[in-house]
Amino acid sequence: MPHGIVSGVVFALTPTILLGVIFWFVMRAIIRADRTERAAYTKIEAEERAKFERERGVTTTAPPTAD
Repeated sequence: MPHGIVSGVVFALTPTILLGVIFWFVMRAIIRADRTERAAYTKIEAEERAKFERERGVTTTAPPTAD
């Protein structure tokens, strides 16, 4: 156990700060994964749309995106 005021404050704040940093890294990873997944989905959708237009000779319009 800490014996001084400063060491007590450090002892009390360290777990909170560490959990905050861990939470930040987890949220950052989730957001990056979502961004990457959306980009991959957009690329695949564009490829499928182009393939459909080549096969059928029909042009389609892309649905509006919510940016």
